[in-house]
This record gives sequence, C-alpha cells and structure tokens, in this order.
Amino acid sequence: MSGGASPGFHVFAHEDGVARWSAAAAGVAQEILAQLHPEDLRHRDTWFPGVDRLPNAADGSIRGVPLTGAWRDHVPETAFWHRAQLSVVFPGYPRRDESETEAAHRYRVRRAAAHVDGLLPEGPERRRFLREAHAFILGLPLNVVDAAPLTVWPGSHLTMGQALREAVGTAPPGTVDLTEAYHAARRVVFDRIEPVRVVARPGQAILLHRHVLHGVAPWGGAGRDGARSRDQQPRMIAYFRPELPGGGP
Repeated sequence: MSGGASPGFHVFAHEDGVARWSAAAAGVAQEILAQLHPEDLRHRDTWFPGVDRLPNAADGSIRGVPLTGAWRDHVPETAFWHRAQLSVVFPGYPRRDESETEAAHRYRVRRAAAHVDGLLPEGPERRRFLREAHAFILGLPLNVVDAAPLTVWPGSHLTMGQALREAVGTAPPGTVDLTEAYHAARRVVFDRIEPVRVVARPGQAILLHRHVLHGVAPWGGAGRDGARSRDQQPRMIAYFRPELPGGGP
C-alpha cells in the first residue's frame, strides 16, 4: 500500500469471498475463546491480544476457505501468510492492569493506545526499536460489533514514516533506538490530525499502511471498575502483518 497523498488506510466494500473467510475464521475464533486461560487476557479481562493464535494455513486460507479480496490488488505479492492475530476486545475495555502505570492507562483511554506496529518497547525504560518490519496491515472483521472500533490518524503514515527513515539513516534498522524520533513524530500527529473511528463488517477488509498511527478506542464506559457484562459479545478482528522484504522503516 503506497504512501502518496492517501489517508494511509482504506475500507473495502463487502465481498462474498471475504465474508466466507471471515465466517470460517469466526467459527475457529469462538473455539479458541472457549478455551482461554486467565493469563491469556490483559487489561483485567477486557482484551485478548491473540498474537499468532488463528491457525490459518501458509496461503492464508482457514478451514479450506481461501484468503481473497480486492485488497490483494493494492499490496505486494505475499508468499507466506503467518498465523493471524485474533484481537478480541470485551465490554469494559480498557480496565487498568495492576502492573500498568496511571500514565500508560490514561494514554490508552485518551489516545486509544495509538502506535505504529513493529516498534516494540524494550526494557524498563521501554526504548523503541524496529523489530518487526511489516509490508502492510490487513484487518478482517469477524463479527458485527461497533464498540471499541479501530482508530486511525489519517495521513499520519507520512509524518511517522519520514521521521523513522531520517532516524535510521543508513544504519541497520534494528540497531537504532527510535524512541525520541517516534515520540516527537507522534506528538506532531496528535497536534495536527484528528483521529477517525473505523467500523467495518464481516465481508469487508481494512488495509492499513505500515506507518499509520492507529489504536483501539475504549468500549463505552471503559476504565470503570466492575465485572464486564456477559450479555454483550466481544469485538473480534483478525490481523495479518506480512514481513516487508528486506526490512527497513
């Protein structure tokens, strides 16, 4: 997905082939959720990160249903599809974990925990390094829930990408501490760009540029104490992040 003057994301219209994949994945997701352990959940039982938990095949298919859609015309050819993330957000998200600082929780609530994927915080000082270079991000909704939507800062991929490339320069990307450059660029985005909430349905696909700043908005009433409501279904999305050939920011 190219940068250009685009907003850095696109929601594709409903397609029957995408809907069949999402239905198959949703069935598998329900089986996974039925077997979760307490340690699988974060933010006091309101989020299942589900990294690499969806057992799709290397061609992206799941239970024999192929991974297809118009989005394929807008991304590089992908020879290997990793096991997708199964991100599941429950009512009440995000409640504060005991290990989470007040500042970190406030950022999660007020800024939707906005981030650029692949820049992983490391060590007690949470320094940022490019450990996972992605070609693009593909989101496939698995059920109809409008709460806790994906939140995107349109056009932020231009600011973030330029800042990261300048910080890396000619050095091997994974060796450069990007913390200051990342935080400074993020502040510029927050000052200049209004976020939008992206709601999609099974059968649609969400394509994100690898540098776009994005996160998850709180569920209605998030941050308050109390057990989550069991009569509301969670919001489920499968995410693919294929590797960027050659790496680099």
